[in-house]
Amino acid sequence: MEAHTKDKVAATTVEAVPNLLTPPETLGQKMKQVGPGIVVAATGVGTADLVTSIVIGTQFGTTFIWAILVGSILKYFLNEGVGRWHLASERTMVQGWHQLGKWATGYFGIYSIIWGFVYGATAASTSGMAMHAIFPSIPLWAWAALHAVAGFLLVWFGKYQVVEKVMTVLIGIMFLTIIGTALLFLPSFGDFISGFVPRVPDGSFMLMMGLIGGVGGTITMASYGYWLAEKKWTGPKWVSTMRLDSKVAYTLTGIFTIAGLIIGAEFLFGTDVNLRGDQGLIDLAGLLGQEFGEPMKWVFLGAFWSAAFSSLLGVWHGVPYLFADFVQTIRQKKDAPRKQVHETDKAYRFFLFWLTFPPMILYFFGKPVELVIIYGALGSLFMPFLAISLLILLNSKKIDEPLRNKALPNIILVACVAMFVYLGANELINILFG
Repeated sequence: MEAHTKDKVAATTVEAVPNLLTPPETLGQKMKQVGPGIVVAATGVGTADLVTSIVIGTQFGTTFIWAILVGSILKYFLNEGVGRWHLASERTMVQGWHQLGKWATGYFGIYSIIWGFVYGATAASTSGMAMHAIFPSIPLWAWAALHAVAGFLLVWFGKYQVVEKVMTVLIGIMFLTIIGTALLFLPSFGDFISGFVPRVPDGSFMLMMGLIGGVGGTITMASYGYWLAEKKWTGPKWVSTMRLDSKVAYTLTGIFTIAGLIIGAEFLFGTDVNLRGDQGLIDLAGLLGQEFGEPMKWVFLGAFWSAAFSSLLGVWHGVPYLFADFVQTIRQKKDAPRKQVHETDKAYRFFLFWLTFPPMILYFFGKPVELVIIYGALGSLFMPFLAISLLILLNSKKIDEPLRNKALPNIILVACVAMFVYLGANELINILFG
């Protein structure tokens, strides 16, 4: 028992300082502490989620409200699993992967470099598109570079509390605008309720699966524990607060995605409008402007920008933690004490730089085909990798018995593995043969 305790203390990433925060006990006290979940929601809900929900609403009306609920529940259990692993084991996901074997740590290292390069260009370009639509005199590449550098400076010089406040404002703009727009197109009570009844029309299976799998984030979910640490939530006593925080995150995510589906279902259903990619949101803003006046166009473009830049900012702040932890893990000597990864770590700042500046070359030359193929292949395998990791780690003896997985989390994580493996296999087939 004593040896296990020493091992646990040596492995922890939490510095050996007393936790000055007392976990809240009442619901009201816990709600005042909510914050990391807002960051997760703002990071995970991007323009891709909005486009997907609007497109599916355009094609199938409110049929797939139930699929959004299922997706939100699945992502909640994944996010809660990440948070519970951090708090109950006092280890990070990277340390957990290292326990699974060097192959898992190596996979993440390779994936993070490729993903960061491509995502850095994509996130900055998407944020720039919204501003380019509002101020077209400045070229898109310049707007993309400005957003990438703005995120870089805000994270480099700011602290988590500053980033959290900025993202809370952005998600407030995004949610109020999209939900406010959806209120203009409320479906009948009967149509809305019918969307809660599971059904899959002919030809919609893959869209439905993609909608379920696409709700919320991917790699950024693994950053959740670092945001908990920034809030000084350490140890098992914070698990109940973390669970409420995660519920808030994925309740907001579900509401936001349903609002997008309603916009598509009630405003575009039965029309010939074809929204593709992020440009589709600009086209939709123009249509809303024609229908409700120019101010509506600018309001919707503001929502588009908030969704894009909040995702960028969350990734710029959160994923470098994972990389810095990865570097510390592979360099650490056996039984050596660990320190909490920090924004000032060289590895953290390297990856922040990697997200920001090298991808700028893609603004001008596009995405190299080979890189996109590798990125797509690795990306399609990340979610089942996370789900399998949590299944193993949260049923292990590294977790005290009361906080190990019960039957329901195990069933849902197995369902996640099955669904994401299926989606991943389909994605790989499309990449290789499509």
